[in-house]
Amino acid sequence: MTFELNETHKMIQETARQFAHDELAASADERDEKELFPHEQIKKLGELGFMGMMVPEQYGGAGLDTLSYVIAMEEISKVDASVGVIMSVNNSLVCHGLYKWGSDEQKQKYLVTLASGKKLGAFALSEPEAGSDATNQHTVAVKNGDHYILNGIKNWITNGINADYFLVMAQTDPSKGHKGISTFIVEKGMQGFSHGKKERKLGIRSSDTVSLTFESVKIPEANRIGEEGFGFKFAMMTLEGGRIGIASQALGIAQGSLDAAVKYSKERKAFGKPIADLQAIQFKLADMATEIEAARMLTYQAAALKDEGKQFGKQAAMAKLYTSKTAVKAALEAIQIHGGYGYVREYNVERYLRDAKITEIYEGTSEIQRMVISRDLLKN
Repeated sequence: MTFELNETHKMIQETARQFAHDELAASADERDEKELFPHEQIKKLGELGFMGMMVPEQYGGAGLDTLSYVIAMEEISKVDASVGVIMSVNNSLVCHGLYKWGSDEQKQKYLVTLASGKKLGAFALSEPEAGSDATNQHTVAVKNGDHYILNGIKNWITNGINADYFLVMAQTDPSKGHKGISTFIVEKGMQGFSHGKKERKLGIRSSDTVSLTFESVKIPEANRIGEEGFGFKFAMMTLEGGRIGIASQALGIAQGSLDAAVKYSKERKAFGKPIADLQAIQFKLADMATEIEAARMLTYQAAALKDEGKQFGKQAAMAKLYTSKTAVKAALEAIQIHGGYGYVREYNVERYLRDAKITEIYEGTSEIQRMVISRDLLKN
């Protein structure tokens, strides 16, 4: 198996790299510090076709493969992981879920505008008592004629303030446990639907994270994705693809950390010569580069399996587990190489570390990834 990039992949890589340099780099630190959502940057990403990369053109997407998406995510996240996660949620969780399991009516009404970047999506699974235990859903949707009445609270929702459409998991038959969970498309502005205050976060501060509240929100039956009881399966299968997106985000953070460390080590002098001449620094850089390349191959493999229509859940979990760990380690090493300068905001590496940590937590903690991997290994 080889991952030689074809001309399309190289074009996507160069386009994403140029966009990150021209549109993200100059404002990333200020948006991080002031917690400013990147409205204009996301709009331009949509115009490039990067908000629905794997969706066919007939539904407003770019019609590209998963590897193209991984490559673009790495380049964007290398410069600004906040923009990376906004892009990941819209692509991996919202657009993919709608394209794969939505009705044609739902695709025409919602997916076209989401994939083209004209609208933004969010994925609402987590609750105050349903984080890693996603089966413990307390949000309830009660059938009433040709619609449902939705009540409950969702936590930690990326894009929660700025999204237009939300994929919301809720219990339609609590007696059936996780087999009684269904998924609904909820529109911003529906009566009884509101969001809480923006969370103050360690990292990815330019993206918004909030809780959502549903108070007797009336949802048309046509907005249910699949049959009743399909919601938990929908969420788990969608998250498999989401893990590739977060692995790509972590990969970008790790590569950005290495690039910054290499650059600084060539410029910084100690004892009359660049610190890049010191073996202690060289060994750190070598280890970082090796681990990042291994992480890249794991992520590429998961993407390739997904594109081939093969089972990729274990590989996606491996990619997220290893790449997120690599991102945190690479950011720490970059700070160490920068010394005192790495600890101050003037240099990007402290932001890389703050951004990296969340990749070990959201869309399944590292502990959950280990459970996914081990269950796959032991199932036969």
